[in-house]
Amino acid sequence: MAILGFITGYIIPFILVLSLLVFVHEMGHYLVGRWSGIRVTAFSVGFGPELIGFTDSHGTRWKLSAIPLGGYVKFFGDEDASSLPDASSVAHMSEADRAQTLAGAKLWKRAATVAAGPIANFILAIVIFAVLFSVYGKMIADPVVAEVRPDSAAAEAGVLVGDRLVALDGSKVSTFEEVRRYVSIRPDTSIVVTVERDGQDLDLPMVPKSTEITDQFGNKVELGLIGIVTNEQRGNFRLVTFTPLEAVGEGVKETGNIITGTFRYLGNLVTGRMKADQLGGPVRVAQASGQMATLGFAAVIQLAAVLSVSIGLLNLMPVPVLDGGHLVFYAIEAVRGRPLGAGAQEIAFRIGLAMVLSLMVFATFNDITNLIG
Repeated sequence: MAILGFITGYIIPFILVLSLLVFVHEMGHYLVGRWSGIRVTAFSVGFGPELIGFTDSHGTRWKLSAIPLGGYVKFFGDEDASSLPDASSVAHMSEADRAQTLAGAKLWKRAATVAAGPIANFILAIVIFAVLFSVYGKMIADPVVAEVRPDSAAAEAGVLVGDRLVALDGSKVSTFEEVRRYVSIRPDTSIVVTVERDGQDLDLPMVPKSTEITDQFGNKVELGLIGIVTNEQRGNFRLVTFTPLEAVGEGVKETGNIITGTFRYLGNLVTGRMKADQLGGPVRVAQASGQMATLGFAAVIQLAAVLSVSIGLLNLMPVPVLDGGHLVFYAIEAVRGRPLGAGAQEIAFRIGLAMVLSLMVFATFNDITNLIG
């Protein structure tokens, strides 16, 4: 029964969420590739042996494969699923056939086809957030201080109960969530908090303290905190509703916040302000999917939106075998006036594959350590 519960509670939600995100990502490649006149030979959700599939009238093999940890679109003339061109095969093709390969397409068409996958993930996230905001609205609170925690950054800077936060580093804020989001990704970083007190604005320099907190599921997360709390009386908690157009705007803003937060986290890793043990892999995603499933459908869909942005960003990393690596190759080709040689591309792809596999191993190690801990 325990195994069955684990499968239904964690594995199935994980597979459903990841398969949706992979399908949307690969569909972006597929649609723009087809629109660009590039022939698609295979569209797979998952890797490894095919479980089920069919071949459509255009010769594309649509399939569901055994390992649900990704997927791929294979274009005509590709050597493998990473879109590495089969140079010898392409060289012996007729001009008409070569024009239907990814390698033989015009540079802008190749770039558009490759970029379409991550863009599709960003669009999916925007759509999901927009639907959620349209249906459920958004609970907000004013950034008014109801409590200042002792020995906190805010206490040391002189923040008082009743202060209204109006700006962070000069950028205006209007909700407590904006404050929390801004501060959380800036641990051990000097910021200036502007508060309104008795009709006057005061600039209070402070440094958010890196703090490990535990969420409702027992997961430990490292965040920057300044030690202020609001409540219903001071914060004026209220539900804000949106028209469909406004909800799309909120969806764009939410997606942008995730992108900004991700880059900020990576910067914190480089500078040592945050630990790399928060990088998660498939085990942690499965765990999060199961946990969100206990909170209801909306929570799972919201997680899917966050993961969709993450997948889009990951694929834009300038690493060969990823979409970002292909775009780097195309940029080099645009500057040089000709593509890199087949040998150089193959070496770069091997290095890129090693980097991606190393990252997956490291993330999985973090997942296992997190579960054991």
